[in-house]
Amino acid sequence: MPRTVLSVEQTRAWEAASWNAGKQVREVIQEVGRLLSRRLMELTRPGDRVLVLCGKGNNGEDAAQTAAQVQGRIVDVIRVSDPARGVEALKEALAFNPGLVVDGLFGIGLDRPLDSGWVELIRALNSSGRAVLAVDVPSGLDADTGLPLPEAVEARWTVALGALKHGLLTASAARYVGRLELLEDIGLVACEAQGDFEATLATDFEGYPPARQEIQHKHHFGHLAILAGSVGFHGAAVLAAYGAARAKPGLTSVFTSPETYVPVASHLIGTMVAPWHVNVLSSSKYTALLLGPGLAAPTGMDLPRATLSDVWRNADVPVVVDASALEWLPPRSVLSDAVRVITPHSGEAARMLGVEATVIDRDRPAAVRALSTRFGGAWVVLKGSRTLIGRAEGPMRVNLTGNPGMAIGGSGDILAGYIGGLLAQSTFMAHPLKALSYAVWMHGLAADYLESKSSRWVVEDLAMNLGVPFAMGRIESEILC
Repeated sequence: MPRTVLSVEQTRAWEAASWNAGKQVREVIQEVGRLLSRRLMELTRPGDRVLVLCGKGNNGEDAAQTAAQVQGRIVDVIRVSDPARGVEALKEALAFNPGLVVDGLFGIGLDRPLDSGWVELIRALNSSGRAVLAVDVPSGLDADTGLPLPEAVEARWTVALGALKHGLLTASAARYVGRLELLEDIGLVACEAQGDFEATLATDFEGYPPARQEIQHKHHFGHLAILAGSVGFHGAAVLAAYGAARAKPGLTSVFTSPETYVPVASHLIGTMVAPWHVNVLSSSKYTALLLGPGLAAPTGMDLPRATLSDVWRNADVPVVVDASALEWLPPRSVLSDAVRVITPHSGEAARMLGVEATVIDRDRPAAVRALSTRFGGAWVVLKGSRTLIGRAEGPMRVNLTGNPGMAIGGSGDILAGYIGGLLAQSTFMAHPLKALSYAVWMHGLAADYLESKSSRWVVEDLAMNLGVPFAMGRIESEILC
């Protein structure tokens, strides 16, 4: 099940409960060292030099135990108690060109500004350009707020221990956290902390979705209708259709502007394509509707805009709205109980709420709640680093898959199509939070697979690799250890 994201106070209480139950601090540290050393060896090659920085607390002991269990690498360990001496030792060690630096200087307990000596040490590490793996929290970062105090280690990977901490998920923390991973089972007792903010884990999708039965045929798996594409933006309709195909609804129909019908139809073989017309999405044969990808032409949008307003209010099937169509949504006017989903990034969310993008990024969970409240209780997929999924009340999920290579045109169109293709099927529409979490997780996982092969992949590659069976087994260890 998803792991609750914890505050520092909740983490401390969890640790205290573990010690009271008879767990030994040393045994937990040894287990953390074992798991971290395994991750470190995945990120390096035999013979590589690794530099491990250890502070005075348990975070430093975690790092030291990691160093002790690494095999086949040249490991240098610096125990730092005096930052002035630590800076000189760091500079000497960096001269040997370590391939990876492990940051175990400070843990979650740091809640006051660092003095000038520690700031100088952290700046020396950051300016070195070395790849850094941070243990639990990048040193210098407030684990609750995600703010530097006033400087923090800029890690390429942060491996959270036991549970994610709230500060790691803030927009302000992104530049310091890098890729966020989770070591879930480190030897503590079961966590009793409860909260609505949860991390999606690979184990959430074991056996999901259920296998199709032999007697089923295409009409058992729904019919997605997509209203997308306009002059200059026909590719968005094509990519949305590709994404939908990877979700494997029984049927998919794309309705596009008359001017873009030929280029859209020429790219799609297994998808039905037609020019849009009045009452285009009124048929009862559709089990889900997607509107928005590529509806960005400066003229000719009256029909899709009117169509959106009608289906958003009244359609008794799931409706997904993406991209340009997000700004056409009528607030607080959903008359149907069917699923509604919106998929904005921070800039689109800001325009929908009439605020600056910085307001969205300052508190992304609050933005999810506000968007859902404004738009009739819709499910919100707030895209970006650590995409959030939730609505006005109830649990909110944070996604850990994906990488900066996804910041390319068309990535969101593919995700919207994939979401629509899933929600067209009764298996998925019955549990929208799980379906949306699965869609976002698989979308990011496909990008991680591509990035592991080469950074020069293109958006069409993402569409072709989305949802394929290899993803969960072959690179799970690279995402969540």
